[in-house]
Amino acid sequence: MVGKVDPETLARVLAGTGASSAAVGVGPGFGEDAAAIELGDRTLVVSSDPISLAAERIGTLGVHVACNDVAASGGDPEWLTSVLLLPGDADDATIDAVVADLDREAAALDATIVGGHTEYVDQLERPLLSLTAIGTTERFVSTGGAEPGDRVVLTKGAGIEATAILATDFADELDLPADAVDAAASFFESISVVPESRILREHATAMHDPTEGGVLGGLVELARAAEVGIELERTAVPVREETELVCDAMGVDPLRTFGSGALLATLPADRVDDALAALDDAGIEGAAIGRVVESERPGVDLDGEQFEEPPRDELYPLWE
Repeated sequence: MVGKVDPETLARVLAGTGASSAAVGVGPGFGEDAAAIELGDRTLVVSSDPISLAAERIGTLGVHVACNDVAASGGDPEWLTSVLLLPGDADDATIDAVVADLDREAAALDATIVGGHTEYVDQLERPLLSLTAIGTTERFVSTGGAEPGDRVVLTKGAGIEATAILATDFADELDLPADAVDAAASFFESISVVPESRILREHATAMHDPTEGGVLGGLVELARAAEVGIELERTAVPVREETELVCDAMGVDPLRTFGSGALLATLPADRVDDALAALDDAGIEGAAIGRVVESERPGVDLDGEQFEEPPRDELYPLWE
């Protein structure tokens, strides 16, 4: 089995968190991707994420997946640590490609790689990369802040990250024109949500970065963290043409696969229009896709079907 552990297993993991600290405002919890550590008038935001299966551009994905979690918590990512585990037969070209990606993408975010660890592991077949992103904020936005009556906003569209992965790792299996595959591969340039987070954090009650399990999985995590229900219609969720093409070709549901590059946010209903206008002014796509409701069974209602646990990401069977 690959992918995130189930909520029950996660609860067992979270049972051991060491010493208590009064400085921890938000600690580990289901759906919470970043910690908040209070430092006087500023809050330190810390998040870690691995890239374990994607083969292409793992440095690009690693930087943005980690930094997106800080951004989705209202923070500005400033520092990174990088743990890079390499197959025993990794050549110089592989190492140089990962390092070049890390350097370029961190610099683009004005973030500094301040440490980490690198080693060879004979048992690995491909590089494994894990980054910790650290930033600061004056207002931490948790995953669990959604309130009944809020509206749900999504930026860009569903399946952005999966589109790029399918167009690279699975390019040989796509029966599509080369220009369509190239266009889908360019979605690596859309993975960061730092720009839209700086707009939506002024309005949001909650924000979340939909990674594994996609938009549907991200919304289940958000709903469970806030103990609310979310009503969602598939037709309201924007899906880019390139995403539709590659997902259809590989039999993948865009709403149930890696969604980095999109940002989910819940906002009071009277602030949605202003937020969408601000996104539009910045050249960022955004759409209101659902609403938050009271529920005795926290989760997502998608076109009448109830989801109380995140779905298994639909890219995993392709790797397996």
